[in-house]
Amino acid sequence: MFTTRPELLGTFGMVTSTHWLGSAAGMAMLERGGNAFDACIATAFVLQVVEPHLVGPGGDVPVVFHSATTGRTEVLCGQGPAPAGATIAHYKAEGLDLIPGNGLLATVIPGSFGAWMVLLRDYGNLTVRDVLEPAIHYLEGGHPVLPRVADTIAGLKDFFEAEWPTSAAVFLPGGSAPKAKQLFRNPVLAETWKRIIREAEAAGGDRERQADAAFAAFYRGFVAEAVDRFARNTEVMDESGRRHRGVITGDDMAGWPPQYEAPLTYDYHGHTLAKIRPWGQGPVFLQTLALLKDIDLASMGPASADFVHTVTEAMKLAFADREAYYGDPDFVDVPVEALLSDAYNDARRGLIGAAASRELRPGRVPGYEAQVDRVMAALQRLSKVSGTALKDLAANEPTMADMLSARRGDTVHIDAVDRWGNMVAAMPSGGWLQSSPVIPELGFMLNTRAQMFWLEPGLPASLEPGKRPRTTLTPSLALRDGKPYLAFGSPGGDQQEQWQLQLFLRHVHHGLNLQEAIEQPMFHTAHFPSSFYPRERKPGHLLAEESFGPEVLAELRRRGHDLEEAPEWTVGRLVAAARDPDGLLRAAATPRLMQAYAAGR
Repeated sequence: MFTTRPELLGTFGMVTSTHWLGSAAGMAMLERGGNAFDACIATAFVLQVVEPHLVGPGGDVPVVFHSATTGRTEVLCGQGPAPAGATIAHYKAEGLDLIPGNGLLATVIPGSFGAWMVLLRDYGNLTVRDVLEPAIHYLEGGHPVLPRVADTIAGLKDFFEAEWPTSAAVFLPGGSAPKAKQLFRNPVLAETWKRIIREAEAAGGDRERQADAAFAAFYRGFVAEAVDRFARNTEVMDESGRRHRGVITGDDMAGWPPQYEAPLTYDYHGHTLAKIRPWGQGPVFLQTLALLKDIDLASMGPASADFVHTVTEAMKLAFADREAYYGDPDFVDVPVEALLSDAYNDARRGLIGAAASRELRPGRVPGYEAQVDRVMAALQRLSKVSGTALKDLAANEPTMADMLSARRGDTVHIDAVDRWGNMVAAMPSGGWLQSSPVIPELGFMLNTRAQMFWLEPGLPASLEPGKRPRTTLTPSLALRDGKPYLAFGSPGGDQQEQWQLQLFLRHVHHGLNLQEAIEQPMFHTAHFPSSFYPRERKPGHLLAEESFGPEVLAELRRRGHDLEEAPEWTVGRLVAAARDPDGLLRAAATPRLMQAYAAGR
């Protein structure tokens, strides 16, 4: 099968990410003796620089990884929770029914930096300086601006100048938006990282002590102090049409630690999938596998109408359960065992019919009936039903090639595997340049992850102080015969699980290699409520690339899907890396958007 790029093969190490400069920086860490963890961390900091419309230092990250040293597969939660002042009563007093998708009210504790420092301390080989220096190089010397970054900034120029002047000072040098491929610098952020390095090295000692000192500088030192001042003293225009101050404080940041936890797993056709727990949407992937487990997908072509229809209808059921049941398990009881059980999914599988469903149909786990009713009633009031035109979709995190709205942010993804058998999949996001104004002393923005909370009490994803938002961020790691085999992921908000699922199913059932699976025509549905303000849904919706061909698209329409055709090569940003039992390493990256690249040898 022809592919635009080869599936990379080697034995030393592989790094794949959503930007070539990030992947190159990660590979440089491997070349200097670092491992997959060092490579992932350095890649992440470079992506904050070169994809600032998709991720920033004030964002969040979940990481699923396998350590060759411990022999364990674990999750590191770099998803910060809601601040102490983030109460439903406070937001209601501000006249809000939904949390805005930008501004300061949507900010939770920034988690990614803490997660990277903890991962470096516990599993890395290199130092704080090592993993930050590539990012500092591009911040000081400049990096070529992606066309989509230039378009995003240009679309926000008037808004930045009128409402967010600190962002204008950084992203509109000389009063103008940067041109595509022009070198762009952010010396203030470079100085933030250099000060972090100085404070880390002043602590002396080994990598572990320096990583802890860097963590302290961010969460209990000068970074937290600047965040506190900015949130207290700055009123920010947001999507509500009004100005609000933030509620995050330095005390919130000082009291937060990243957490290790066991992944949620599911066995499927010889593979064990490891995902984050229901504080994110990770279980959707596993629920969809449970629904598909006894369906003969191998007999369906990987780009056939049968395949697209069957997978879409299964995903609709799993995403309906996401709305009804998922939330931070430290605060709510999520019946994940029941949701993944054979009995539950055998019954649900019968709902997959020959015609496309237009209903949002969560299951009814015994003992949770009243909760499901409350959720459905809230969605009826608050989740807007929109048409099928792409321009109507106002979610703040879709990955679409033409960047339909300059207000939208997104996500990046990183996979790394090394010769020792370490494997990492990470989904950094948040704190993008559209989210909130730049904090002038720091050179970066805060996140807007709190928009995923509901301001209705009694729901599993209702806002509470200290609670994690039910994030869309969802990296994937698959084991085969108990050994780490495949790390993969894609940005895309509510589409993340959908696009990742297509890669995995085509690889497992149709024998496609990683690059072949990634380059197959892509599809997704917006049938269920968006996780992002203003929480729209499009019943019966199905978006598919034109590359499926007219016969397949016509058949999907005949089956009742409200079909939306997307241009070829515009949907999804998948990347993946694998390790075979004999030590052969493999990696692949999508050609879509012409940014993602795999590197390795």
